[in-house]
Amino acid sequence: MERYSYGIIGLGVMGRNLLYNIADNGFSTAGFDLDQEKIKELENGAASEMKVKGTGSLEDFVSALEVPRKIILMVPAGKPVDAVLENITPLLNEGDIVIDAGNSYFEDTNRRVADLASKKLHFMGMGVSGGEKGARRGPSIMPGGDLEAFKLLKPMLEAIAAKVDNEACTAYMGKGSAGNYVKMVHNGIEYAIMQLISEAYDLLKRGAGLNNEQLYEVFRDWNNGEMNSFLIEITRDIFTQKDSFTENYLVDQILDKAGAKGTGKWTSEQAMEIGVSIPTIDIAVTSRILSAYKDERVQASKIYAEKEITKPENTELFIKEVGDALFLSTLISYAQGLSLLVKASAEYDFEIPLKDVVKIWRGGCIIRSVLLEKFYSAYTQNPDLSNILLDHDISELVKSKIKALRKTAGYAAANGISSLGIQTALGYFDAYTTESLPVNLIQAQRDYFGAHTYQRTDREGVFHTSWQTANN
Repeated sequence: MERYSYGIIGLGVMGRNLLYNIADNGFSTAGFDLDQEKIKELENGAASEMKVKGTGSLEDFVSALEVPRKIILMVPAGKPVDAVLENITPLLNEGDIVIDAGNSYFEDTNRRVADLASKKLHFMGMGVSGGEKGARRGPSIMPGGDLEAFKLLKPMLEAIAAKVDNEACTAYMGKGSAGNYVKMVHNGIEYAIMQLISEAYDLLKRGAGLNNEQLYEVFRDWNNGEMNSFLIEITRDIFTQKDSFTENYLVDQILDKAGAKGTGKWTSEQAMEIGVSIPTIDIAVTSRILSAYKDERVQASKIYAEKEITKPENTELFIKEVGDALFLSTLISYAQGLSLLVKASAEYDFEIPLKDVVKIWRGGCIIRSVLLEKFYSAYTQNPDLSNILLDHDISELVKSKIKALRKTAGYAAANGISSLGIQTALGYFDAYTTESLPVNLIQAQRDYFGAHTYQRTDREGVFHTSWQTANN
């Protein structure tokens, strides 16, 4: 019986494209799905030179794989992963490897690692970013967990991953569920950048009055410069797409209610759990939730008079300032996400290599950007940076943009244009770069009403005061 090097369970768009990518690179691959149509689609779409097999039986699927078996799960996170594991583990042998390539919660991965280890099986969590095109032509791949299992997978992963300067956009992300955690934070940063881009779009559209053709030109120019990135690139293209039902541009026909699949929320929850400030990511999650209040927003807009917007005096200068503000607030969003990885790595003993994280994010993934080259240089020089804002070269870049961020935030506030992401990026920067915050007053209040104690600036120790009621 012919044996296949890799197996993929779940032949939806992502699973099928990843399977073709693996097969393109010379690795024989078997696929399993309960849907017979997906099996037919897989085999019919395979090129003649690919060594590909579709199966509708788990027994046939497992039997078709080389030992040790290397099985990639491309199924929705949560209960579907557990269901697959429950059905397949009795069919596996000691030393076989199962890789979850979905957006699973890292604590679920920890549980599964322990469960499969008790059966003498390897289980790994692996983040994959790049959407269906990335899966087919080269994603950014974030594997973590069992190092010995990773070494067996490494040749295949390096072959199928995106390439930047002939370097594969994949690397070992650390112990345990580090791969899932890095992907979770990647998605949180993605939320923030998308929110920031939408705010820049709103400022240019409602503030400067640019139409879609002009917006295309602005985003084209931005993408041709220091803001070159996947999200700026696709935003550029969105402005040219015409609607198939009307003569309008499609973007203007799309309802302003954003969806979410949960990974952004997980990032925010995790940051609060271990004590890391990521307000721009938090507000991006909140903004999507707020967008769902469409009926209430319509009602409120009628209660509160329509806002009068003052057009900028110099449109060209305004566009540059908005661009600089978007650049810097994006940089600050990366800084927040990366600072979460620093703390999580210590908290959970992941041993996440930040240099490798930003290195593999440079290509294939949704948040890829030329800005990551600067981060890679910073972490290469100082792998122990607790926050990218502390790097000298990054600080010089920030200083060159901060005035534009302040002006853009001020313009938005003065004209009633919502800019929650831009405002929180600026607020985070100002708080992070302030030696003395007014939190001394909060500590006094907490001690006054709850005897929560406080520390002092002039001596060691923990103190409590019996506060006096002032005479009225």
